[in-house]
Order: sequence, then structure tokens, then C-alpha cells
Amino acid sequence: MAAEATDNKQRAIAPMLRLPTSPDAKPYLVGYRCPACGAHFIGAGRVGCSKCTATDPLSEVALSDHGTLYVYSIVHQSVPGVPVPYVSAIVDLPEGVSVRCNLVDVEPDPAKLEFGMPVEMVTRKVRERKEKNAQGEEETIDIIAFFFKPSQN
Repeated sequence: MAAEATDNKQRAIAPMLRLPTSPDAKPYLVGYRCPACGAHFIGAGRVGCSKCTATDPLSEVALSDHGTLYVYSIVHQSVPGVPVPYVSAIVDLPEGVSVRCNLVDVEPDPAKLEFGMPVEMVTRKVRERKEKNAQGEEETIDIIAFFFKPSQN
């Protein structure tokens, strides 16, 4: 599921989330690949590969939008304004990287969650922010976050 369609501009909540620039494109998570050994990493700014120690620049790549649930925790107490309970999780992606995220569209009940279950990425608008544009006019910006949900595959 893509982010809600609105006339508002959109911003990703995290630098690793890339939002589409065309209507037929899907949001994706970005990682970095070592050209020497093919290892994948999350997070920009690496000066080399921690697997093979190559110092060649890493290439930016789109990561898979499907993965498996590695571990989760059901959160029952949070900061004011954050509804509980919710499922905080780590999802393993096929590229060999793990992503910290929240699971959605699943009951926060251990009977409904299974380690290793297939999950897929979705994006959702989580809030709005008002900003002044270059002309000094106020505009609404939709803040988009990524989540994972149980996969139907």
C-alpha cells in the first residue's frame, strides 16, 4: 500500500525511505552495496565495507519490500500520544540486512505473531507539518513512515 494520495507535499520520516516521484512508482527502502563482495548495509556515510574491508565507494540500491519477522516485542507503555499496545519488530530482508520497524495490520497478540513469518513493507501518513515554502506561503507537508505487515504470500 502506498501513502495516502493528497495534494500535500510528502516527506519521508527517515532518510532510508525513498518516496516515489511518479504515480506508478512504489516507495522503497534504500541500502548500500559493496562493489567488491556484494555485502549490503543500511545507513549512509560508510567509508568502506565491514565484511571485506574494501574501500571502494558503496552503491546505493533499493532494498526488498518483503522480509521475515526476526523478533518482536509488544509495547504496552509509551510516551503520551502514542497509542498502545503496538508491535515493535526487527525484520530481516533478503539482502542480509535487518530493519527496525513497527508491525501493522496485525493484532498485538503473541498467538497472531510467528517468528520467521513473511512480512511486506507498507507506508502510511503519520502526521502533518506546516512549513513555509520559498515564496513564504505556509503549506502542509505529509510525513510518511514505513511499516511492515504480515504478507499474504
